[in-house]
Amino acid sequence: MIQELVVLLDNREAGRVRKAGGSRLSFRYSDEWRSAPAAYPISLSMPLTAAEHGHGRIEPFLWGLLPDNERILEHWGSRFHVSTKNAFGLIASVGEDCAGAIQFLRPGRVEGMLKRRPSEVGWLDESGVAQRLRSLRSDPSAWRIRGDAGQFSLAGAQAKTALLLENGKWGVPSGRLPTTHILKPPIPEFAGHVENEHFCLLLARSLGLPVPKTEVMRFEDQDAIVIERYDRIRVHGALKRVHQEDMCQALGLSPTKKYENAGGPGVRQILGILRASSRDSSQDIQNFLDSLVFNWLIGGTDAHAKNYAVLLGAAGAVRLAPFYDIASVLPYKHVDPLKVKLAMKIGGSYRLRDVGLRHWKKLAAESHLDGEEIVLRARNLAQALPDHTADIRKKVATARLVHPIIDRLNKVLIERSRQCLRLLRN
Repeated sequence: MIQELVVLLDNREAGRVRKAGGSRLSFRYSDEWRSAPAAYPISLSMPLTAAEHGHGRIEPFLWGLLPDNERILEHWGSRFHVSTKNAFGLIASVGEDCAGAIQFLRPGRVEGMLKRRPSEVGWLDESGVAQRLRSLRSDPSAWRIRGDAGQFSLAGAQAKTALLLENGKWGVPSGRLPTTHILKPPIPEFAGHVENEHFCLLLARSLGLPVPKTEVMRFEDQDAIVIERYDRIRVHGALKRVHQEDMCQALGLSPTKKYENAGGPGVRQILGILRASSRDSSQDIQNFLDSLVFNWLIGGTDAHAKNYAVLLGAAGAVRLAPFYDIASVLPYKHVDPLKVKLAMKIGGSYRLRDVGLRHWKKLAAESHLDGEEIVLRARNLAQALPDHTADIRKKVATARLVHPIIDRLNKVLIERSRQCLRLLRN
């Protein structure tokens, strides 16, 4: 039975996760990594100042790298012969390509991984990608198929797969070479979710929020939102992983606490991380506050702590990561707008319809921020939203993206922005 996993960052051993005494885990940094000038921690919850960190830190971090979807975990447990309650065993099976720069390898695989030629890829034609999307629509756990050389893990409950895009060709990489894009098929209970997410991310970018590049693509008869991974960059033509972690991981919390009403982080806790750790805290705080306003404006209900992240760079440089998983619930007729709740409290309230001027001022006071400045910024975003929404509608039409959700989004977001403006003046 595996009792140790090697942790790689930037193709160097950063430390080891050990399992001892039944299910107890620990993580120890390597001395070489800790003393390296450009070293950074695997998590803000496990700083380099301490060589070793215990079970209460490393286990929630591992769970944060795994999908929070029981069906997927059950599939992996059956396939890899490990318990679905065993984060160590699951990561040992799928942890060679995770969110961020981190990789988990069995000790016997390290040398072969580092010496392996990075060009080992199982290339796919359009039919191959389409078949994988079909499989995902019927089985959310079908991230990889039998015979694939590489495994990967991403957090979240939604069906998805991760692939490499190289010179216009899609492929399944293994080991050293990372995936570059995430592909998510439609969600059955939310028709047009692919178009919805793409539209809302385009809208966020047009308003100045940092978000990843996305595209809605068709592979034969299968649509998917294709998201360019911001934790992958090219340096002199070579792919490089960029380390990141979500806010639950940064605070040492289980992903089961991603929502504030489940005991998870709220606005003040995330502001605390940015104030204490960000290399440009003023800009990151502004972007974070803008994201809160934007999700309030569009009815984005999934902006919980796992959908906020930080990038961890050389010599401990920390920045707020681009925003992701943004979509509106307002255009769906089966969603009662009077019952819609935000993922984090704004001035003490979760309910979308209740949040108004006094809530934003209360949030500012609680967070030691300038209330007038926050309200002014919220008004400016609300005023700008209708024109930007109309522009995005034209943009997606030019790209021949057609779905009834687009017109509904356009209408409901313009109405919502006007309603928010009224709320901000009362």
